[in-house]
This record gives sequence, structure tokens and C-alpha cells, in this order.
Amino acid sequence: MNKPTVQDIFLRFYPAYLEKYSPSPEQAKVSRNIINCKTGAYGANVSICEDCSTVQIHYNSCRNRCCPMCQAVPKEMWMDARREDVLDAPYFHLVFTVPDILNPVIYSNQKQLYDTLYHAASATISELAADPKHLGASVGYICILHTWGSEMNFHPHIHTILLGGGLTPKNEWKDNGTEFFLPIQVISKVFRGKYMEELKNLWETDRLEFHGTAEKYRNHYAFKELLDTCYSAEWIPYCKKTFHGAQSVIDYLGKYTHRIAISNHRIIRMDDETVTFSVKDYRNKGQWKELTLSGIEFIRRFLMHVPPKAFCTNSGLRTSMFPQQK
Repeated sequence: MNKPTVQDIFLRFYPAYLEKYSPSPEQAKVSRNIINCKTGAYGANVSICEDCSTVQIHYNSCRNRCCPMCQAVPKEMWMDARREDVLDAPYFHLVFTVPDILNPVIYSNQKQLYDTLYHAASATISELAADPKHLGASVGYICILHTWGSEMNFHPHIHTILLGGGLTPKNEWKDNGTEFFLPIQVISKVFRGKYMEELKNLWETDRLEFHGTAEKYRNHYAFKELLDTCYSAEWIPYCKKTFHGAQSVIDYLGKYTHRIAISNHRIIRMDDETVTFSVKDYRNKGQWKELTLSGIEFIRRFLMHVPPKAFCTNSGLRTSMFPQQK
């Protein structure tokens, strides 16, 4: 028996999901696309062999960026386009995240506060790298937004691939070899300050909305207490090991740029009520284990990670893999 796919799960449980929840227009579109992908609903291509006259019908895909059946070709095209950008130099993988107490507010204001994540991460890197105490150069980097944890819980964070060197004000190359050049404690404080400054500005100018579990923050004092808690918390960005060579950077980026909340290969089984899939247990050294959810809850979690309309989760358009000459 074939393993179930995300499409199989939507076909079985989406009607029951609609009885309980009201998806946004973007979530409803993703659901329709996944259900109809490669079924003939979007047309087909017919191939006929010139030698034996064998006919093959290829049903068109939905091409939705949230569909697990539609990521391979865009991923390869994106990787090919980045090959010219990547230098044969050290690169580092930085991860920026925020305290999970902010998650309800972020979910209620996705476009604005996802942008704030980008702004804060980008400004932190640029400011610290330009400081002569750390590197004194303009560096290249790319930021990629993910909004999920392994269990498809809501966990917005930024993956940043950072070039380990850059151009000085005199347009001279400068690096620190394979040693990471930015202190993590300093990154934490600067990132926290920049994110909170923009969040506070959005609040003070009445540009935030509060829905669901975030409704309590409509109260001025409750939101002020939230800000105080976030300021006093230790924000924990972290840096992974350096890459070895430009090709390893490209290969690694390919795993992150077109990733969605869950891929088909992680789904283990499905019955009339539940879906079981593999998740990483970070409390146990990242070992894989099984998690079983109701089919409705699986779809609810999956659709939480549909990005806002026209929102770019790969900010290669905003930043560059190589430093810019002045």
C-alpha cells in the first residue's frame, strides 16, 4: 500500500475541516490547488511516441508554492540562478528567532511582523559587520523565512546564510577565515532591540490587529507587559558550522528556500480519523519520532503556514549573497 500524501489528507479531511474552521482566501486557494494538483483539473499534456505510437498523458501541476508536489523544478531553477552569486569563501548559517510569547501577535499581523523579522535580522548583520570592532566590512547574505517547527507548530524564524567576509570602505576584501566574526551575545541584544523598536512603533501608531489568543493584548497594559517581558528575555540566535566551498552553500540553500511546512516523505500513515508523521524531537538530540494528530488538526496546522498574499519568504530580492561595491 502506498504511503499517503498531503493531497490524500486534504481529500479525506478538508470537508470536515470546513465544518469547524473558516480558512482565509489564501488558505482556501492553497487547499483547492493541493486537492486538484495533477488530477487533470488544470489541463494535461499528451505525448505520442513516434516509433510505437504509445500515448502518455501528463496532468498539469497547480504550481502553488505551498504544494509539496510542485517544489522540485522551482527549487532547481532558483539554485541555478544563485550559482553565479555565491563566492568560493566561508559562509555561516545564522538563525534568528523571537520569544514564543510573541507568536499570537505575529500570527495576527503576519505581513507586517514577518517583514519586521527580515528588517531586524538584516539591519543587525549589516550594522555589526560594518563595525570595525567585528569586521569593518559590507557583507553579503540571504534571509529565508520559515514559520513552522517540526510538528507544524507556529514558530516564525529567519534562516540567514552569511558570507564570512566583505568589502571595506576602500573596496578591499576582508575576512576572518573560518572563524565566525560576530559575537552571539551582541547579535542577540542588537536583534532584540531592532525587532522590539519596530514592533513598538507599529503598536504606538495603531497598525497592529489582535485576533484569537492575541485579543487580550488589545488592552494597553497587557501589551505593555508583553513588551516588558520580551525586553527582559534573552533572545537566542545561533550560528551553525561554516560551509566548505560554494557548492555546499548552494546545496544547503536548496534544502531551505523551497521548503514547506511538511513534505510527503514525512507522512507515515493515515486512517479514518488521524494522520501520523515523523517529527524531530529536539529534546532528545534531534532524534526522529512519530506524532499522530486528527486529520482536521493536521490541516489546521498545515494552513497556518500559508504566507500572506504576494509575500516573499525568500528575501534574495532584498539582500545579496555577495557584498556590494561602493
